[in-house]
Parts: sequence; structure tokens; C-alpha cells
Amino acid sequence: MPHFFINSKQIKNQQIAISDKETYNHLAKSLRIKKGEKLLLIDENQIQYETVVECVTNKEITVYVENSYKSCRRLDFRLYLGQSPLRSNAQSVIIEKATELGADGIYPICTDNCSLNKSLIEKKIDKWQRIMYEASKQCERAYIPKCFAPASLEDIINLKEQGCKVIAFCERFCEKTLHQYCMENPIAKDEKIIVIIGPEGGFSAKEFEIFKENNIPMLTLGNLILKAETAVIVALGNLIYEYQNYGKN
Repeated sequence: MPHFFINSKQIKNQQIAISDKETYNHLAKSLRIKKGEKLLLIDENQIQYETVVECVTNKEITVYVENSYKSCRRLDFRLYLGQSPLRSNAQSVIIEKATELGADGIYPICTDNCSLNKSLIEKKIDKWQRIMYEASKQCERAYIPKCFAPASLEDIINLKEQGCKVIAFCERFCEKTLHQYCMENPIAKDEKIIVIIGPEGGFSAKEFEIFKENNIPMLTLGNLILKAETAVIVALGNLIYEYQNYGKN
């Protein structure tokens, strides 16, 4: 069933009028939606609406709300990815998969060995945000995550000082496994954690010192050296298992 984001102001007397150009064109022209078909809609308050199409005109689509409820398609904790962007199309895959896995936001980090300079990263933010929007619709997320402006490791450390948990995956200089870290550091509901993944060339000696000086745990994902895009998916997936699934048993 197609899933789209709306604003609660569009709802009146159990009806929702969809008239914004992008959503209308997607539904009416791409999907060729017809009267009687069902749609899933969700608003900024994370309220999910099960609807049925009542009318399709050349300007708007009107649907009737059959059922509504708070969406459960979100993690219990707040997950962020701090990642050094890649030059290839692999970066688009990282953005998409992090969104599908439930990340609340992505911080593009300008590391010493980053493939892209800060000015180029800034130009790609809108594109990456668009990928997050489309991926959010596809996986029926409760809300759309955010792609933040380029950040430095110092910026992430400032977030740590504000109360966020911060961990880094450093295969060659690791201190413990992710499982060990999670067992020793339980997470509370809605608590924030930032996962740092380095560039294809790895972190510099200076950056390893930054981690050590600021007590950022350096963790491993196993004995194999993973490509950056693989490491992101494995790290986020395993963290979600440890905190969202295994932690509930």
C-alpha cells in the first residue's frame, strides 16, 4: 500500500485533501491511483492514517480516513550516523540504508582522509536529504530523518559533552566488540547515540588520538576489514539488534 507524508492541517472531518504538486503527481500520474484504492498517510505528529480514495480530480485527491493510530515504525532510542562521505554512488546507498534502518540523522564528517572536501559535501546535502525522504516513504517510517551540514570530529565530541553516547568503529585499533560495549552500556528510551564510521582510507593517527583523548570507545565489527559502505550497514544493524531486539529479551 503506498505510503506518503502529509500535514495534519490537511485533515478535516475525516477527510484529507492531497493537493501539493509532488504528491499529487506521484499518486495521480505515476501510480494512477483510482477511487476505492487504499493509501497510508502519516503526519508530522507520527499519526498513521489508513485511508480510501474518494475522488481524483485534475488538481487534488480526496481520501476518507478509515482508521488512525500512532505509528510504531521507529526505534526506541535515537540513532545517528557520523560518517565520512564517499566519492562514489556508494554514498547514496549508505544514505538510503541508514534511513531504512531507522537512523534519525546523518552527520557528514570531514575527516583527514575524506574523499570529498567540505564545499562539495555542502552541495550534496539537498540530494542526500531527498534520498532520505524517498527511502522514508518506501519503508513507511514514522518521520523523515535529517541530513545535517558538514561536521568535524570536534563537532561530534561537543554532542558527546551534551549527553549523547558516541562510539567509533576502528578495526585496526579497536578496544572491544560492539556486543561487549552494549552489554556494559545499556541505553535508555529516546537516548541518543552517534555511530562514527571513517572514510575508505581510514582514520588518521591524529584522529585516533582525538578518540583516545575524549574517551570515545573504539570498537570492532569482527576480524575482517569491511568496505565503508558495508561497515555502515553492519554497524547500524548490529547496534539495533543489541539495543532494540536482544536488549528486550
